[in-house]
Amino acid sequence: MFAFDNLPVPDVRTPLPGPRASEWLARDIEFVSPSYTRVYPLVVERGSGAVIEDVDGNRFLDFTAGIAVTNTGHCHPEVVAAIKDQAERLIHMSGTDFYYAPQIELAARLAAAAPGASPKKVFFANSGAEAIEAALKLARWHTERSTAIAFFGGFHGRTYGAMSLSGSKLVHRRGFSPLVPNIHHVPFPRDCSGCAGQMRCRCVSQVEDTLFHRIAPPDEVAAIFVEVVQGEGGYQVAPPGFLENLRKLCDKHGILLVVDEIQSGMGRTGKLFAVEHFGIEPDIICLAKGIASGLPLGAIITRADVMDWPPGSHASTFGGNPIACRAALVTLDLLEREYTANAAERGEQLRAGLRDLATRHDTLSDVRGLGLMTAVDVVHPGDPTAPAPSAREQVIQTAFHHGLLLLGCGETGLRFCPPLCVTAEQVVIALRILDEVLTEIRGAKQAVTTSESGTCPPILTATGERGTSVP
Repeated sequence: MFAFDNLPVPDVRTPLPGPRASEWLARDIEFVSPSYTRVYPLVVERGSGAVIEDVDGNRFLDFTAGIAVTNTGHCHPEVVAAIKDQAERLIHMSGTDFYYAPQIELAARLAAAAPGASPKKVFFANSGAEAIEAALKLARWHTERSTAIAFFGGFHGRTYGAMSLSGSKLVHRRGFSPLVPNIHHVPFPRDCSGCAGQMRCRCVSQVEDTLFHRIAPPDEVAAIFVEVVQGEGGYQVAPPGFLENLRKLCDKHGILLVVDEIQSGMGRTGKLFAVEHFGIEPDIICLAKGIASGLPLGAIITRADVMDWPPGSHASTFGGNPIACRAALVTLDLLEREYTANAAERGEQLRAGLRDLATRHDTLSDVRGLGLMTAVDVVHPGDPTAPAPSAREQVIQTAFHHGLLLLGCGETGLRFCPPLCVTAEQVVIALRILDEVLTEIRGAKQAVTTSESGTCPPILTATGERGTSVP
């Protein structure tokens, strides 16, 4: 199996995009849907660990992990071996109508690993959006209620139910009305200090005051959907006390608490499930992304008494595919063996490095996150409250040309979500590149400012004497 162990990384050898990539990009424009948000002119050929190589032989340090999907790294040899072995045994036999061991074994493993003492059951889908749809259907079935509540800034997927629950970006919704009815949104809190031990928590009182008393009576609410760490919303971590009090509110009114762990789950935050940081047991957990190291698989884990829908009420032809389930079983092994712990350690290293950079670059502000779900805002120099989305995009694109892949999150956040196998050395390299990028951008802006002022900095003449360039 190919690896990049003895090769320099990053190593950008051609202008970007390179000649072969340019050919593929032209074909993409001709044949592929324009709805995809393509951040880079990058055509990937292969990957190993936290490194990818494009079709022109350029190598990049990948701090995106396919949007927090390849948690065990690109093409982990144990995952690849499991995929090959299963493909030689059985590729497909729909779990809707038949039984096969990998699906049952994976359900048992997930049920045992999920937080809380309650017995659990698992439903398999193909994606995060499908997992959310399943959770919404099950919540309505089990409670015999129709209303759902979600949070502004949350992102749950692009199918109609998931899109209706999302409150992240207008582009996700524009032109697709009418959405699923009886779904309401409230603000996601940034601070829950002072709520511990209080009879009435101001962070969740907005649900009661804004919705229960005015729009949606609690006896009509089936579920509240929440991300432990908002992904597309900017890697905003639920403040201490909030989820605990949200759990109490749901218990008070017989409402199901649905935790979206699609991006935060599977070891990414330094625990197998991000909700473990807060010590609560959700009624339903939604999973996807990192669950199968890149193969399409989604799941919901619920309390066994909640999953009471009858045969035929919900199913999926491809959900829980044998190959995806085998990959997921090996993924769980790797996460439990080493990568969840590594995510916690490398996350601390990464945030410490970002905080250090923020002391030297006034365009960085608000380092935050759990494990390797980390972000920092790009802001206007000297004003950490002023977002700078165009500056954030400049950082992302410049880092790309330096061989580091990053993504944005929220309005101005830089998202750091590398594979959980990322090494301490690779974190150091990423931080060094970011430092170089910020310095380069600052220097370019200073040069433009100097040029516009009509004066130029001193230069050395051909004889070595200091002179002045001509504006």
